Amino acid sequence: MNEPESLQHALPSAEEPPLCCDAAVPGGRAAPFFTGNLFLIGFMGAGKSTVASAFHTLCGMKVLEMDEEIERRAGMPVSDIFSTLGEEAFRQMETELITTLEPGRRFVVSCGGGTPMREVNVRAMRRRGTIVWLTATADTVLERVADSNARPLLEGHKDRGYIQAMMNQRRPKYQAAADIAVATDGKDAAEICGDILAALAERSGTHSQEG
Repeated sequence: MNEPESLQHALPSAEEPPLCCDAAVPGGRAAPFFTGNLFLIGFMGAGKSTVASAFHTLCGMKVLEMDEEIERRAGMPVSDIFSTLGEEAFRQMETELITTLEPGRRFVVSCGGGTPMREVNVRAMRRRGTIVWLTATADTVLERVADSNARPLLEGHKDRGYIQAMMNQRRPKYQAAADIAVATDGKDAAEICGDILAALAERSGTHSQEG
């Protein structure tokens, strides 16, 4: 399966070494070589884009911002997709984008907040990499999104009660989809990356023992 042109340009060359971010792991614990894709899921404002960028800086992974790629394909902002084509059309675009990625390409993918709501998306992500759920409290999310107009589902609803209710509604889907869950409250991006890498190392060790 071929990636779209914008992804093809970002693919690592065969000479690039596999990912190993030992320096980013807390306590100096070594992370395993990891050559798969990482899918970052979580509520709006959980820090997916920031963490994806940090993985690029720390580990050399290629970043795929799902919303940005969908905007490029559609030729309009996400807010306009929602207002003119509807949410269902946007969700279908997410599904189509995920299925263009091949396993083992070393992408860190910043997913939309609603991406795991579709089971077909979860199955597609699992076949192509590891799903990491970034968690945050409603207060943290509100602080992070307060000045943003890029989240159509929160426009006119930037209050703690609305955010908490939506988070509660989505939490079961996030939990069911996630291979790993990492809290982001009160942490910088490097700390969060370290926590993810440590969880990957632990998960890899557990799977090795089971095998």
